[in-house]
Amino acid sequence: MTWFGGARRWWALGLSGALIAAVTEPLMAAMLKPLLDRGFNRGELPLWAIPAAVILLFAVRGVAQFVSQYALARIANEGMQRLRRVLFERLLAAELALFSRQSASSLSNTVVYEVQTGAMLLVQALLGLSRDGFTLIALLLYLVYLNWKLTLIVGVLVPGVAWIIKAFSKRLYRLTQLGQKATDELAYVVEENVLAHRMVRLHNAEAAQVQRFERLSHDLNRLAVKSTIASAATTPLTQIVAAVGLSAVVMIALWQSGKQGFTVGGFVAYITAMLMLIAPIRRLADMTSPITRGLAALERGLALIDEVAPETQGTHRSTRVAGRIELRSVSVNYRGADEARALDGVSLAIEPGENVAFVGPSGSGKTTLVNLLPRFVLPSAGEILLDGHDVGRWQLGNLRSQFAMVSQDVVMLNDTLAANVALGAEIDRERVAACVQAANLAMHVEGLPQGIDTVLGHNATQLSGGQRQRLAIARALYKNAPVLLLDEATSALDTESERLVQEALQRLMQGRTTLIVAHRLSTIQHADRIVVMDHGRVAEQGSHAQLMALDGLYARLQAHAVRVAPEGGEPSL
Repeated sequence: MTWFGGARRWWALGLSGALIAAVTEPLMAAMLKPLLDRGFNRGELPLWAIPAAVILLFAVRGVAQFVSQYALARIANEGMQRLRRVLFERLLAAELALFSRQSASSLSNTVVYEVQTGAMLLVQALLGLSRDGFTLIALLLYLVYLNWKLTLIVGVLVPGVAWIIKAFSKRLYRLTQLGQKATDELAYVVEENVLAHRMVRLHNAEAAQVQRFERLSHDLNRLAVKSTIASAATTPLTQIVAAVGLSAVVMIALWQSGKQGFTVGGFVAYITAMLMLIAPIRRLADMTSPITRGLAALERGLALIDEVAPETQGTHRSTRVAGRIELRSVSVNYRGADEARALDGVSLAIEPGENVAFVGPSGSGKTTLVNLLPRFVLPSAGEILLDGHDVGRWQLGNLRSQFAMVSQDVVMLNDTLAANVALGAEIDRERVAACVQAANLAMHVEGLPQGIDTVLGHNATQLSGGQRQRLAIARALYKNAPVLLLDEATSALDTESERLVQEALQRLMQGRTTLIVAHRLSTIQHADRIVVMDHGRVAEQGSHAQLMALDGLYARLQAHAVRVAPEGGEPSL
């Protein structure tokens, strides 16, 4: 109720409307008594009285139901909006381990669809509970007013109905949770095949993926059928119990009608009100399914808020760092102490404005080392210092404002080109244009339909690989951070694209502390220092000439790269 309890006036209006609508139910049965006793038998009622009463009653009921439904719809949608915003904010601030535990499809499903499903089901159930609950109470009060002794028999129904609802609700809740898990797995298969559509087609794996999808879809269908059985069985069983009890009451009422002094109108009104109990009882029994499904759907969203911890951070801030970086005996274990370490006791110092390239075999820890600085990876041991302050003691937003990154995997948002360049900052159109020019992308941007206001689409797939890399460089130029992280920024590019990217990178690196992870010799040989990594440790470091003279691991990697490079091609370590 924290998320849906803020709008008190809408709650008051909704419940008041439901209460008024409920009161009109017994009044329909109550009108039969004067109609039969005074209208048909004695002719004492004016001809217009009953039609006018019926029209007035239905008008009041209709207005009350509209007000109640509108108010509760407002509560549901406004509460859902608040909950979604908090979930999205928590997602953006969540510890990074969350994204390795849960898939993107599962998280998006929780934030977007399950919150909406849960909120709508629960509020609709509340609307039904308030309407039918008040109706049931109003009818029972009217029956007590007519004959309280006879009405006590209705109390026999309560234990039987309660047991049925409890038994089926537990099963339905468990099936709903299993259904959510199956839905996540099915959505993940779709997500994988959308992202890997080229590879799937290249390997003719469509049939295998269809079988995989069909198997999970069958499991989901089986759970859905079981849920339907549990949900559908509740209503007829409840109706049978209610019908048995109400039938007994009707028989007793008929038997005692003469002794109780009922008039024809009073007897018909009592029986009618008694039979009118079946509809709200049936609808209340139906509430078990939406309540159970709604609670299960919201539970995962609320767990994301309550159980997922935000990233830890300190309080240190700096307007702009000089760019001195130091690692002191840093180790990183991704899986556990028994597994091989991604980094093993690395100590390294990088001076402000220095360009340092990291090379080594795959899995040697180069990317892990770079990701330690903005705290995308946390160290298992040791310290990482930026301008003499441990990165764990920095305020995260301020720490990350000191870094710009250009990586092999360029990520663009479905927004305008200008918004992607100025990501996280106000858009200065002249500055965006200057950064695009410096990134060797101006000619292409001029050819776009709306220039820098062109929407790039999903991850800017309309751009080539080289254009996407240069757009990432324009983004880094716009950020103007003092420390630059380049992670395979020129890999998988053709010669012409690489030349344009390299020119843009040279402009970007000026006056900045730069850490370069690369394999291509042209990218690393002009660095101030080259650090050679092997099995999570620093094997060698020095300039290109010094390392070649050392005739160690770097020299062997260089010799192998030259030997296997295609004729006229660029050697790649």
